[in-house]
Amino acid sequence: MQLVLLRRGGSLRGLSFSVPPLHQDHKADVFREGGSGLCVAGVLERGGRRLCGGVLARCHYVTEGNYDALAMVTLGKRLLGRIGVNPERLRIEWVSASEGIRFAEIMNDFANRLKKLGPLGKGEGLELSELKSMLEGLMKTVPYIKLAERERLARHLRGGEGYEGLFTAEEVDRLFREMPCYYIDPERCQACMICLRRCPADAIDGGKDKIHVIEQDRCIRCGTCMDACPPRFGAVRKVIGAAAPPPPPEEARALRRKGKAR
Repeated sequence: MQLVLLRRGGSLRGLSFSVPPLHQDHKADVFREGGSGLCVAGVLERGGRRLCGGVLARCHYVTEGNYDALAMVTLGKRLLGRIGVNPERLRIEWVSASEGIRFAEIMNDFANRLKKLGPLGKGEGLELSELKSMLEGLMKTVPYIKLAERERLARHLRGGEGYEGLFTAEEVDRLFREMPCYYIDPERCQACMICLRRCPADAIDGGKDKIHVIEQDRCIRCGTCMDACPPRFGAVRKVIGAAAPPPPPEEARALRRKGKAR
């Protein structure tokens, strides 16, 4: 069994390691590599205090950062549950730099809980290879979900009340049902390379006089390509509830401009 602690920064007295700030990819990497569980420890600013539910009033790295972390962990638990992973494998706690005893108690409690759950995948009746594939697919949806739910994720619910109900299973299912995909209409693409340059995921293949294609496996569904495409072209299409049509074959992607020899 592998138990992993992921911290948002700072130092806990007596510990000699450090981990980069919390990022959704870090959480996924833990489970992709077969970790049995992940405990995210938020650091309390000196003089800060816990509110009801153990939520921290302040974080000394990012303003309201602990609230943001709590919202993302709550979302992460819902997403894990959607692919059949027990959400109890992901946990968030608040520990100040002087609370070594409390830190040890938290980690011992979490380790005992994971022992009862069993190794990742085995405890859920899933093959690890299958689980890794589902996690990789899940991670591709996170940028879209963060964009679609940015207002709710940005809420700072004082006292921690309401976070457990921030994302219900039904709401997560709706997000996946309404998740769009984008493709470029080869009949309208002018190979201007504007969308290609603007894509934050480098998910558009193309070039000068070469019809552009969105690589669906890399697309994060942010819609930047649609916003970037000049209205006079209107080549980027949005589809909801269906897969994008297949791209044109490579030999058909050469753009034939009017006035040029064929």
